[in-house]
Amino acid sequence: MSKFFPIAAFLFLCTACAPALAEINRTDMVLGTVCTIRLLEGGSTKTTDEIFARLKQIEDRMSVNKEGTELAAVNAAAGKTAVKVSNDTFFVISKALDYARLTDGAFDPTVGPLVKLWGIGTDNARVPSKSEIASTLVLIGYRNVELDKAARTIKLLRSGMRLDLGAIAKGYAADECSRILEAHKVKSAIVDLGGNVLVYGKKKDGSLWKVGVQDPSSDRGEYIGIVTGPSMTIVTSGVYERYFMQDGIRYHHLLDTKTGFPIQNGLTSVSIITDSSIDADGLSTSVFALGLEKGKKLVESLPGVKAVFIDSNQKVYLSGGADKVFTITNKTFSLAK
Repeated sequence: MSKFFPIAAFLFLCTACAPALAEINRTDMVLGTVCTIRLLEGGSTKTTDEIFARLKQIEDRMSVNKEGTELAAVNAAAGKTAVKVSNDTFFVISKALDYARLTDGAFDPTVGPLVKLWGIGTDNARVPSKSEIASTLVLIGYRNVELDKAARTIKLLRSGMRLDLGAIAKGYAADECSRILEAHKVKSAIVDLGGNVLVYGKKKDGSLWKVGVQDPSSDRGEYIGIVTGPSMTIVTSGVYERYFMQDGIRYHHLLDTKTGFPIQNGLTSVSIITDSSIDADGLSTSVFALGLEKGKKLVESLPGVKAVFIDSNQKVYLSGGADKVFTITNKTFSLAK
């Protein structure tokens, strides 16, 4: 008899089949969030040690909030010089720019100055003035990032520009976890990097994985429905992740690169279901920023990608094929016709 085990209280529950004593679990704070690795069948503490060492390495290269990272060096050299970076950082920035081009800047890794101005998720969160936003928006523009693949360098062409990989780096990190799991011949595992979820391999009883999609109107980790399938990754972007309240208004962290304010398009969350976590991560933010119509069109143009959209009226919209894997379980939500 299968049962639900809580993996990340705010995001999902997942069926597991291995006896508790056979599991190896480790949770740590890294990448700016709580990360959990559960080895359900195969692997050892060496596996989890290697995974967390790799996560720390990625954080030490790509964090925008730590001194001495490669990303910090690129930002500090904005408008001045190109900076040589690791293969990791070059690859993730390249992927981020791919999504910027794909969405015509709705997703833009140069959003850093705007993120810093709002300070959402920090003790300095505030609503900036219109003049502050206007002067910050001129620093945002993915076309002003210069990559030299041969030299493996990054240059920001304007002084004051600032890259922020918060919308895509965890996806890369989850894919690296998958690579390590494969190298250690792990048969079944769950990776939760602060809500970026990857279910790996096959469960011992042969049943499919079940992953819950967070209720964006709840802070208590409730879910609105279940995604059922084989090995996959699910990443959600939503208004509930990081926000602050001022004068009765919720200001969330998903910022519009055109207006400089939090995105207001009627959506409260978008969940991407696919097999590449870096793509799921980049797409969840991209699709949210594009809105329902354009976002759905983008998802349906990509092979092997499905999406679950939730709007402020508790209506659920599914991309083509998503109805085969997603089932609503919370009856306060309904499938849009």
